[in-house]
Amino acid sequence: MLAQDFAQALPRYEKLVRTFPGQAVIWFEYGNAASRLGQLETARRAWEKAMTLEPRNAELMVQIGHQYEGLRQPEPARACFARAAAADAKAINPRISLAVLSEQQHRLDEARAAVEECLAVAPCDDQARYFSAVLDRRENKLEEAERRLRELIHSEPKHPYVRYACRYELAQILDRTERFDEAMQLLAQAKQIVRALTDTEVLLQGYDRSAEVARRLAVEPPKAILHVWAKSLPAEQRQEIPPLAFLGGHPRSGTTLLEQVLDAHPGVAALDEPPAFAAVIEPALGKMPAPPTARLNVLRRDYTRALLDETGAAGTGKLLLDKNPSLTAQLPAWLRVFPEVRVVIALRDPRDVVLSCYFQNLLLNATNVNFLSFERLAKHYADLMDIWLAVRQWEGFAWLETRYEGLVAGLEQEGRRVTGFLGVEWRQEQNRFYEKSRRKQLYSPTYQDVSRPVYSSSVGRWRAYEKHLAPILPALDPYCREFGYG
Repeated sequence: MLAQDFAQALPRYEKLVRTFPGQAVIWFEYGNAASRLGQLETARRAWEKAMTLEPRNAELMVQIGHQYEGLRQPEPARACFARAAAADAKAINPRISLAVLSEQQHRLDEARAAVEECLAVAPCDDQARYFSAVLDRRENKLEEAERRLRELIHSEPKHPYVRYACRYELAQILDRTERFDEAMQLLAQAKQIVRALTDTEVLLQGYDRSAEVARRLAVEPPKAILHVWAKSLPAEQRQEIPPLAFLGGHPRSGTTLLEQVLDAHPGVAALDEPPAFAAVIEPALGKMPAPPTARLNVLRRDYTRALLDETGAAGTGKLLLDKNPSLTAQLPAWLRVFPEVRVVIALRDPRDVVLSCYFQNLLLNATNVNFLSFERLAKHYADLMDIWLAVRQWEGFAWLETRYEGLVAGLEQEGRRVTGFLGVEWRQEQNRFYEKSRRKQLYSPTYQDVSRPVYSSSVGRWRAYEKHLAPILPALDPYCREFGYG
């Protein structure tokens, strides 16, 4: 299980639950293994058995709820958290989990009720105090949020996440109230705390190795490489799939906004950073760089099946749009398996992109570890966009660049251009994309921003921080000129 060899783990767990049918933890882990293999009904039954065996084990129920969250099934997750809260009247974790999930779904009253229950049980709980401030900010009570956050920082919270998250949150408020230098100070403190909690050098070294491989795969092939690949996957031998598009670009380039505008079209099913490509395509091509036609067709089938499993009936008969900015680095793999995919790349002023990434509070991985400094952010921007600049010279695929600034200045005009490229006609309900966004679960860190009409206050935001960005402006200048930002 720990080695992620789930195909080997599952039959062993099947034997274990027969031998020890009364052990809830074994049923829990059995469900985890089944879920990783896509056997969701088996997983559901196993988890239900675990909770039935230990009906007062609130922490187990919370863990199962998080498993459902990982599967992008928020309602079963909510049911597990509520069940855990009912099982233990003083448990903090299930109530915080309920609050976080409710806030992500814009159900702020429910989130507030869960936080208040936490504070009634433990008035000094770090997580509850922090999340109460988050809800104040979501409700535009900025003075109250700032007061709570400053008190929390002064109390030196013990919870490691809260220690840095409260500084990120306060920096957002300071930015909105034009106290830019203090916002930078808070962000620097937050990132220093994060570095002390994690071996960031190991993550950076891993990123640099993978980035170099990705760069070579984009830069080294000849411009006619797609014609070469077409010989091993001719059109008449391809597994038929629904119409497919990829929406990429650097993170914080407006991909989530555009995704929601497109998803408001009745003929489009847009997916917010689905795990399908990373789960199906990347591992397969890593093991077999030059797969035969039969294997490519299996990948095409399994990937689209995973997308349709996530969309459910809502995706049937529609154009499938995979929005995944980080997977822009994998464009060669996209085109190897899906030569017909339509590629949309979101552009935004590189200086605004880097600044916006710097403000993001994200759980660290080998990609966003670069967001801990402006220097690494400039490198990450160059790594990703150099891949796009190389691949867009390849012959024989359909691509379009779109600008965030153009979208916020003229939503319908730019929206029509993009939808037309995707082969569908603009619909007036796309102007009110935010109405649908408020009713669905989003997984991008910018889920809050797309629940309201477009706004232009983020255009040119970098100028307020120009002195802080000064050391990396020369590194970004070639991309500003390449993409037309003066």
